[in-house]
Amino acid sequence: QVQLVESGGGLVQTGGSLRLSCAASGSIFSISGMGWYRQAPGKQRETVAGISSGGTTMYADSVKGRFTISRDNPKNTVYLQMNSLEPEDTAVYYCYADVRIQVLGSTNRYWGRGTQVTVSS
Repeated sequence: QVQLVESGGGLVQTGGSLRLSCAASGSIFSISGMGWYRQAPGKQRETVAGISSGGTTMYADSVKGRFTISRDNPKNTVYLQMNSLEPEDTAVYYCYADVRIQVLGSTNRYWGRGTQVTVSS
């Protein structure tokens, strides 16, 4: 089994910053992609940012220039540094990891349970 545990969410004022962390643990042979989605009340889950094992990153247009994704491969951990936060960033943030648990096995996506980020105006 693979577990992903997020931390770092909370309440912040407009313009503030938060740093989310997500650590993967369990039966892990390798992890390729890692990243973050978010879901605001009444809205569909949307991608925020992703990062490959080699460090290639992608961002949603709405967060470019404000959010930075990074990862620590030996620690199986992905981070999301969020700056210049806006009320529109309020959502539950979910991390994911694309994990291979066996050397010849398939890659499956695992999800964390989510962490709440609330930005007050």
